[in-house]
Amino acid sequence: MGLLCGRRERFLHIYSMRGGREGGRAGGQAGRQAGRQATSYDMVHYGHSNQLRQAKAMGDYLIVGVHTDEEISKHKGPPVFTQAERYKMVRAIKWVDEIVEGAPYVTTLDTLDKYNSDFCVHGDDITLTVDGKDTYAEVKREGRYRECRRTQGVSTTDLVGRMLLMTKTHHSNIVSTTHRAEGYPAHPPQLSVSSPQGPKGHSPWTGVSQFLQTSQKIIQFASGQEAQPGDTIIYVAGAFDLFHIGHVDFLETVYKQAERPYVIVGLHFDQEVNRYKGKNYPIMNIHERTLSVLACRYVSEVVIGAPYAVGKDLLDHFKVDLVCHGKTEVFPDRDTADPYAEPKKRGIFRTVDSGNGLTTDDIVQRIIKNRLLFEARNQKKEAKEIAVFEAMKSQAEGEQAGDTAQAAQ
Repeated sequence: MGLLCGRRERFLHIYSMRGGREGGRAGGQAGRQAGRQATSYDMVHYGHSNQLRQAKAMGDYLIVGVHTDEEISKHKGPPVFTQAERYKMVRAIKWVDEIVEGAPYVTTLDTLDKYNSDFCVHGDDITLTVDGKDTYAEVKREGRYRECRRTQGVSTTDLVGRMLLMTKTHHSNIVSTTHRAEGYPAHPPQLSVSSPQGPKGHSPWTGVSQFLQTSQKIIQFASGQEAQPGDTIIYVAGAFDLFHIGHVDFLETVYKQAERPYVIVGLHFDQEVNRYKGKNYPIMNIHERTLSVLACRYVSEVVIGAPYAVGKDLLDHFKVDLVCHGKTEVFPDRDTADPYAEPKKRGIFRTVDSGNGLTTDDIVQRIIKNRLLFEARNQKKEAKEIAVFEAMKSQAEGEQAGDTAQAAQ
């Protein structure tokens, strides 16, 4: 990655788990080289990965601080994943060099100095303590703060809302008449999923917007490396929905099946996933799932819209040496055939046990079980953000009026 002022950069990335709008701008002191980013990382999604990618581009060495369950519960509400799960998920993101477990919620100069970090990085949203104070106030005053941009169209709040509201409008290529006919409620653009009865107005940081996939975004996430002679090409396929610790453990286990693994993940289209999973699955659409999987350090390549049956053409095209599947159920193809019949025939199919049976269904059940707590958390968070945004807006308007009056004199 790039060097600033010719020195090796260490930086601590501390942020509050809400994705990142593309691009970056320096808000720190010229000449400072290292930074830190910290976050709750409650439901690690591609928005967080995109922030980490941007942060890593600011230097050479990225340290990510991850908050404890206790800190998240105090300042934001109940976490979806345990801290042990979140620590491992963040370590699996390919732009992360090191993590700090139990990072403090408020970032101070002492924290940066402790980890030999020149600056910290956060998204261009705002992170507040339980009493409404900016968690980066101190480092901002001292010029040791930088920002990267949020990824439009994704937030933990939105993903939780998709699960609670049971919508399917986030699926690709499904028109609104389809989900209305199937009895699913509409999920209108810009809906605040904090709660259907949430506060009036929307936070500019939490409000939902549409995620638009681009070829540039895929290029930014992709490794760009082709398989080399001597590599063992391993193919796995599935939905990989709400990319979670169960997927990470599985892919790590697959990665360890060979000395020089080149892991290709085949992702099924939304309609295919919905066929065998039902309900409103997948929670994340094909574009979102692509970025989530590409961000994993154990993955070399992704096949977008892979065929459900792992057939001869696919195996020959990618010169696959090994096909792996976990301990989860294998659903039959549309014609009731075994989708892994061909690799089994070739003797290259292997069932692997990661030791982690967590599924996307389990994650959804965690949300549903604590539905009222999550709705209250999201509603409170957005109300607090709206109050801060309005205060910032009023201050800016006051300063502008003062400048106008002074110019008139």
